[in-house]
Amino acid sequence: MSQLITPDLVVLDADLGSTPAEVIRALSEKVAAVGRAETEGLFASALAREEKTPTGIPGGIAIPHAKTDAVTEPALAVARLGNPVGFGAKDGPADLVFLIAAPAGADQEHLKLLSKLARSLIKKDFTAALRSAATPEELVALIGEALGDAPAASTTTATDAPSSSAPSAEASRRIVAVTACPTGIAHTYMSADSLVAAGKEMDVDVQVETQGSAGATPLPAATIAAADAVIFAVDVDVRDKDRFAGLPYIQSPVKRGIDEPKEMIQEALAAAKDPNARRVKATGSAGASEDTASESLGGKLKRALLTGVSYMIPFVAGGGLLIALGFLLGGFDITKYADTIVVKNNLFSLPTEFGAQAWGPLGAYLGAVLFKIGALSMGFLVPALAGYISYALADRPGIAPGFVAGAVAGFMGAGFLGGIVGGLLAGVVASWLSGLAAPRWLRGLMPVAIIPLVASIVASGLMFLVLGGPIRAITEGLNGWLSGMTGTAAIVLGIVLGLMMCFDLGGPVNKVAYSFAVAGLSAASADNHAPYLIMAAVMGAGMVPPLAMALATVLRPKLFNATEHENGKAAWLLGASFISEGAIPFAAADPLRVIPASMLGGAVTGALSMAFAAGSKAPHGGVFVFFAFDNFLLWLLAIAVGTAITAFTVVGLKGAAARKAATKEKELQPETAAA
Repeated sequence: MSQLITPDLVVLDADLGSTPAEVIRALSEKVAAVGRAETEGLFASALAREEKTPTGIPGGIAIPHAKTDAVTEPALAVARLGNPVGFGAKDGPADLVFLIAAPAGADQEHLKLLSKLARSLIKKDFTAALRSAATPEELVALIGEALGDAPAASTTTATDAPSSSAPSAEASRRIVAVTACPTGIAHTYMSADSLVAAGKEMDVDVQVETQGSAGATPLPAATIAAADAVIFAVDVDVRDKDRFAGLPYIQSPVKRGIDEPKEMIQEALAAAKDPNARRVKATGSAGASEDTASESLGGKLKRALLTGVSYMIPFVAGGGLLIALGFLLGGFDITKYADTIVVKNNLFSLPTEFGAQAWGPLGAYLGAVLFKIGALSMGFLVPALAGYISYALADRPGIAPGFVAGAVAGFMGAGFLGGIVGGLLAGVVASWLSGLAAPRWLRGLMPVAIIPLVASIVASGLMFLVLGGPIRAITEGLNGWLSGMTGTAAIVLGIVLGLMMCFDLGGPVNKVAYSFAVAGLSAASADNHAPYLIMAAVMGAGMVPPLAMALATVLRPKLFNATEHENGKAAWLLGASFISEGAIPFAAADPLRVIPASMLGGAVTGALSMAFAAGSKAPHGGVFVFFAFDNFLLWLLAIAVGTAITAFTVVGLKGAAARKAATKEKELQPETAAA
């Protein structure tokens, strides 16, 4: 159990910096030094979590944490700071900092141990012992003892904390709660224990379901039915929220359950007595977090569109690669004969027009099968986009009307734009219906029958009767314009797409450019090659940042640390596979130099790819789908040029910064000597 932490992972009475980022980086380096993580990846994940919600808690404690692929073995790094650093706690800076590092696929036993430690940190005698430990070995022994003794249940009741007797009959006050945070390691369990402990002091029966990484044991239905109100102390959506339908509720970030547990319980008790209090809806549409419920219209639209794109991409990526393999085996004429070959199982009686294929009859038949599977998968592009846009706005009741509206958009020829409009319509209508106050006897039918029925009629009816035709005209005009792109217009589009792909390396802007390209593949044909050109430009530009960072570490190795050299080695393969995220560790460490340089190289690659008329029939795969390319060698040349530009730009910028720092240091040396 104590192997989560060793003396090598402990820093006592040291000055690790004046900001949370500096402390997190120092502890990340500690974890990396013992071979359990990659520094930049762990640092970036933990810092991103810290920036979302500060991890400081009352008592001078901070618990930055991350669950990421950058961690290879669970670890706990501890710093007792000589100079406390503010981590956002109301009572002041933290002098005890615990960095919890968990692999993305950590086993449940390790996650339970980490959650036990988090729960122990709310005990004052435990933290006092940590502050008085004389050696790293003594501190490790204290933590090992806590890991061995703490309870491991994933559902916390009033008997998990220091137990209280049943609440007084005076009020028969019963509260249920759910706690959850994005990583589900520390705050989830500490919030639960704080709520239970506060309930004991207030003579309130509090039972908590922790939805964390160590698993969740759902609260019994009878317990929920007997509750007066429910507390959601969460930073993510609550799983199976419909179980609490009808209960008055309050909702706050998970950290508030640690900082203000008594206040939350008081608010829940007040809601229980208020006939106008918010109540959990049976439709599941109340599952969004408090932040989501109050976000701006633009924020809601952005979140919905990105949700739709993220769910759509797997259909397109798999389908596009299958189509590309079908072309490889069956030739490009396979589009004319795939249905005949597959449906009639015409293995050795191919149409005479089909001609002899390089792979023979069997290859042609397999090509037709792969092409047909891929085409059917691509057929879900618009329905999946619309369905999950609607889901993002209205939760589960929005899925069915969204898919139907997307299918109507495809039938009407409205394409990608029609899917967006249809999904938004379906989601808005379904969300509005979910908010209606329905009679109790009707609530069970609302999410499974009434909302899908009415929302489908409204959204799809509007698509058929009003919107489908105009959107189809716009789509056809756009496709016609893309098909006619030559010369300067095509190059300008390549520049814009290249800039977008390299702006945030897998973020929203990158996804917009990528989704634009993959959506166009469904409109490509033998007479319309423009979507293939766009796909090649997007893929090539997205490969530039990781390849360029890998090259930069070779060109000027002294400008990069040991961890960046390791990242650079991995970036060769990531870049070749079209995984732009391979450059994120470099961008996180030095964004002001890496991102502009990446955008410069990406823009050049996008422009050259369009100028060379390079085309890709596959939506992903990088150099490994060479068989799906037109002008493959010229496309590689475009990538090589962009990669070189970015690499030399990064080296130049970093070198200039290093020279400036060295000059400044020399200027300070005489002053120091004189002093």
